[in-house]
Amino acid sequence: MTFLTLFDMTIALLYFLGALFFLGGILGSTHFLKRCSLITTLIAFLLHTIDLVLKVSQSPEFFITQGQFYFSLLAWVLLMIYLVLWWRLKLQFLALTASPLALMLFCSSMAINTDTLSIPSELSLLWFGLHIAALFVSIALLAMAFGAGLCYIYVDKKIKHKIKLNKLQRDLPALTSFDQVNHWAVSIGFPLFTVGVLSGFLWAGFTWGEIFSFDPKEILSLAIWFVFAYLFHQRLALGWKGRKPAKMASWLFILSLVSFLIINLYLPTHHSFQP
Repeated sequence: MTFLTLFDMTIALLYFLGALFFLGGILGSTHFLKRCSLITTLIAFLLHTIDLVLKVSQSPEFFITQGQFYFSLLAWVLLMIYLVLWWRLKLQFLALTASPLALMLFCSSMAINTDTLSIPSELSLLWFGLHIAALFVSIALLAMAFGAGLCYIYVDKKIKHKIKLNKLQRDLPALTSFDQVNHWAVSIGFPLFTVGVLSGFLWAGFTWGEIFSFDPKEILSLAIWFVFAYLFHQRLALGWKGRKPAKMASWLFILSLVSFLIINLYLPTHHSFQP
């Protein structure tokens, strides 16, 4: 077992403990376990950052040629967005989404065996910076909106039907806090998603000689963009709030996961991670 493998297993264990501590803190309404969860997750995130730096320094092409890297990077971006939102909005409940998803993605990066991607070196930095970074941040924001949206729909249904909230549900933030996460995800996420999609089509033109080739990934990306654009317009121009944007953002995140996981791993596409 190599040092990096042992290092990865340590990070995965800390992510698992962070998720477990938070769940225990929620179920038991224990602030101590919630603090333990935050500290453990923060340590795992810092080690994860070191892990990415070590792998890239070991092989400078690792970050653009290895499919496993993208799973690990998405997990890192997801935790980064969670920590920023926690710091700015003090919304610990987002860990219910962030911790399990980050754990799943990071473990996937350790488990899958993907092909080495062929990327022209002269455009790799531009592609990585505009395409991958922009898309991953927007997906991470949608992940936060997904968790907030589910909580909003659940609590709102309880209130509308005048069902008494139990102790766990009473500890959740106000509905306006959930809606604020949705606002951040849409107002920041859509411009980034647009940059990611446009740079991807430009990259396709340089790499494969055509901007659009009816690739399954391209078709679904365009579908997601149109739905995202509609939500962005309704949210910012018409002042949409509440259940509708919560539901739509949740579906957008699910479609993004389908695009990243199902299409990349199981369908014939230029973006395939399979050898």
